Order: sequence, then structure tokens, then C-alpha cells
Amino acid sequence: MALTLRAAAAVAAGSTRGLGRLFSTSFIPPMNSATPSAREQAEPSTNLFVSGLSKRTTTEKLHEAFSQFGEVVHARVVTDRVSGYSKGFGFVKYATLEDAAKGIEGMDGKFLDGWVIFAEYARPRQPTPPPQNNMASPYSRY
Repeated sequence: MALTLRAAAAVAAGSTRGLGRLFSTSFIPPMNSATPSAREQAEPSTNLFVSGLSKRTTTEKLHEAFSQFGEVVHARVVTDRVSGYSKGFGFVKYATLEDAAKGIEGMDGKFLDGWVIFAEYARPRQPTPPPQNNMASPYSRY
């Protein structure tokens, strides 16, 4: 009902542009809207963030898969404290930047344990602000 009232109001006002936009099937974004940009790439480092891991992926499997592309210093799959299964992401640290770049190129978008994984340079951890008062929350790490 509201739709027909809008259409009638647009016709009465003589605005054919409004009527065309109302019944248009194609979407044309407004000119002044900012296009959402992809996440900024982290600066190159020897530490890689790997996402999309299977729940069954182990640290050993991650180390083995990435060691094909260079010397892996350390590999770790982040696991759930209760179940012990993978949370779906992990970190791989290479000896050199060149090896890290080869690791990203070789494993980004590839299959590991039946799942497509994504590798990118890890971002540094954001520092957690200290509590605002002297009382620590019972659920915080402080």
C-alpha cells in the first residue's frame, strides 16, 4: 500500500526519475558514498597469520605444510582450552622475510586437511589498556 502511495506521489509531482528509481531492478550506488575498502595489508614480517584451519589441524601438520617453502622457526595452532581442538587459525614464523613471502605465495588459498586456508602477514597485537579504576573486573586478565 505504501509503495503505491509513493508511486502515485511521484507521478503527481511529475518526477519521472523518482518513479524509475522506485521500480528499478538494478542497483546503482550513490555517487557520494565512499566505497568500502578491503582491510589494510600488514607490513611484511617473518610472522604469518594463517586462517581457515580445520578443527583437526595440528601444530605439526601446520609446520610440515609451511616448511616446504622455507625454514620454519616456529608454528602454532591456537586451540580451545576445553576441547583441545583448533580454533581455526594459527601462526607460522619463518627465519627470513623471503621465506615468509614464499610461504604466503605457496599456501594462500590452498587446501590443508580438506579446508582452504589463507596466509597473510601477521599484524602486531594491539596493547590492552589498563583498567580505569583500581578494581579489576572478575572476568578480565588483570
